[in-house]
Amino acid sequence: MKHFFLVILAWCALPLFGCETQPAPRQFAELRFGHLPPIRLTASEIQVVEQYRTNAASPHVEAEFPVQPATAAAQWARDRLQAAGGPNVVRVTILNGAVVEVPLKRTTGIKGAFTTDQSERYDATLELKVQILSSGGRELAAVSSRATRSRSVPENVTLAEREKIWFAITEAMMNDLNASLEEQIRLHFGRWTSR
Repeated sequence: MKHFFLVILAWCALPLFGCETQPAPRQFAELRFGHLPPIRLTASEIQVVEQYRTNAASPHVEAEFPVQPATAAAQWARDRLQAAGGPNVVRVTILNGAVVEVPLKRTTGIKGAFTTDQSERYDATLELKVQILSSGGRELAAVSSRATRSRSVPENVTLAEREKIWFAITEAMMNDLNASLEEQIRLHFGRWTSR
């Protein structure tokens, strides 16, 4: 009788072993700048040129980011820059949006079994150029900015924690670029700004 109950119990538990729990999709806020006042420029249009192409080949990891740096940069241009009319064109070129994963040296031997090392470092670069071009394509003015971040993670980091770190890297670079480009545009694009 005892054997019979064990067989029944095992039979009932069997479907549980075949189930795979899917992790809940991680939600990240969009990196938007629409809450800030638009920078109005005397131009007929705002062009966004993604010169940098996201790279999925190792050691690049930007394609795995919840919000890729180049995508956030393009969104910045759409949120912050506004064409107020005029013969010129504003061109925003995304020059770089790379993130590379650098393996770090770990402690070996018995000591390594009791040590939590930093296992990888993420080196990120985001670079933008903003130009005012005449209707004939001649550059009238240009500003550019570059933001970098490096962040290491411990070997026991979870995927969810890693993605939060990746999001924070992109957010920090975008905040730096936003502040830098806004100041440069104010200083150097005075002739082409509109109230």
